[in-house]
Amino acid sequence: MISKKIEVVLVDKNDRVVGFREKYAAHHHPVPLHRAVSVLIIDKAGLKMLLQRRAGSKPTWPLYWSNASCTHPLKDESYLAAAERRLKEEMGIETKLKKLFSFVYEAKYDEIWGEHELDHVFAGRYEGKIVADPGEAADYKWMDVEKLKQEIKESPETFTPWFRMILGEYLRK
Repeated sequence: MISKKIEVVLVDKNDRVVGFREKYAAHHHPVPLHRAVSVLIIDKAGLKMLLQRRAGSKPTWPLYWSNASCTHPLKDESYLAAAERRLKEEMGIETKLKKLFSFVYEAKYDEIWGEHELDHVFAGRYEGKIVADPGEAADYKWMDVEKLKQEIKESPETFTPWFRMILGEYLRK
């Protein structure tokens, strides 16, 4: 876990900055809308997706399966720079990323914690070595996208809510 104070960027529905809040405080109910990025990593053939199992120390959705990485852009950091930074920090991956789409979502984890994010989703192709940070990812795996669709249908509760939404949109494209 990072010891330095990190502030997330609070925004309105048009992505205009309205303030800043310490990261953990920004995830307490009522959760204010804030910027986020999510990264999908696909194998070179386009058949498998890299999944991350969130570390057990995470206050929201610990040990749930999710996309390769996600984070919040720092003040004055672009969405793309945040996505690239966090992908390298969490999974040890450097690859070209392309923005796919953005969306707003809200999700309640428990009585204290939740999400309310303007999430910008990026994707990249990769087939090299993965060096996952155990403070961020308890595990990772490559999964066939068709099998992943079936698993989410059968056991949605094992995946983060934002990843389920992202995958649905990704598969519609």
